[in-house]
Amino acid sequence: MKNIPELNIGVVGHIDHGKTTLLSRLTGKFTDTHSEELKRGITIKLGYADIIIFKDKEKFNTEKGEIQRYISFIDAPGHEMLMATMLSGAAIIDAAILVIAANEGIKPQTKEHFMALQAKKIKNIIIVQNKIDLVSKEQALKNYKIIKEFVKGTIAENSPIIPISAQQGVNIDKILEELCKIEIPKREIDTEPIFLVARSFDINKPGTKINNLNGGVLGGILKKGKLKIGDEIEIKPGLSSKKAGQQNYETITTKILSLHKGNKKIDEILPGASISIETTLDPFITKTDSLTGCLVSTVGTLPEIVYKIKLKYELFKELIGTSETQKIESIKTKEMLMLSVDTTITVGTVEKITDKEIEISLNIPVVALKESNTGIARNINGHWRLIGWGEIAE
Repeated sequence: MKNIPELNIGVVGHIDHGKTTLLSRLTGKFTDTHSEELKRGITIKLGYADIIIFKDKEKFNTEKGEIQRYISFIDAPGHEMLMATMLSGAAIIDAAILVIAANEGIKPQTKEHFMALQAKKIKNIIIVQNKIDLVSKEQALKNYKIIKEFVKGTIAENSPIIPISAQQGVNIDKILEELCKIEIPKREIDTEPIFLVARSFDINKPGTKINNLNGGVLGGILKKGKLKIGDEIEIKPGLSSKKAGQQNYETITTKILSLHKGNKKIDEILPGASISIETTLDPFITKTDSLTGCLVSTVGTLPEIVYKIKLKYELFKELIGTSETQKIESIKTKEMLMLSVDTTITVGTVEKITDKEIEISLNIPVVALKESNTGIARNINGHWRLIGWGEIAE
């Protein structure tokens, strides 16, 4: 496992265009496991699944042949009200599969997710034209031309467009082939570790005896550096609590008990695929994603949490994600914005504005790493809509 090239791939697109079915076809795993997700038939939280891609002669598959890639997938929700979760997913991926149903074409959240990928500077995008079995050849070609026009002049102008049927298993091997063409990003290893927490869990089943309990688990990716079993780590912002009407945050210190890549145990992690870290924490602390958005490093490494940040920012020309296209108005002082900083989602008030920078007071603090990429959203008619992106200036 150590020498296999690794990639994190986000699967994004409009609700009901077949993202979760595609992932199930690729990996054999159904990522919608939350009870509310199964009931409503939509992805609410980030879903995870992983595969090893093999090449048997000229055919790419997930069963036999020479090992090509280890891929961990992140299934992002397509529903408009879950944009914040999608942005958290975009913070931990190297590349993306944009799913567009051939029978419906480009929808509002197709556009919004595509803009989010641009905001998070995801350059490698594979476009999948799904549900090809539900349309005629003429409709498929018309849909293909619309997609080509949509990506013209963007980061995805030369991206492959693969016609597939996830339901029927048609052309799945072509996606595997394209995944093996993506260049592996250069990883920073000889530096202090930074782990982005995208999920946190209690993995114990009800009724487990105390002696058999597993510690609290953190899921996410190692952005840079190395972590190994036995390392003492700290988690920031950490635990939140209210005292005398004030929200307080307490840094958590713990120890790594075990490391998991998919269903495999490993001794050390390097930047690459999605990882689960079992800690000595009481699982009550990590259950129901209570530590999602935190940063992890070795003790004494992370900067202090801050309630105010400066952003170098850029706005999109038009508002995406609504049925009608609207021009994006300039940011104003005292307006409320939602920011996605790495996997942290926070809301803040604009205090100062210059030509290229804004200063924002935050309701939820962040660990501000310089040049961290940030999505900027505005509340429009009760929904947070992506209006631009920025980088932390200081």
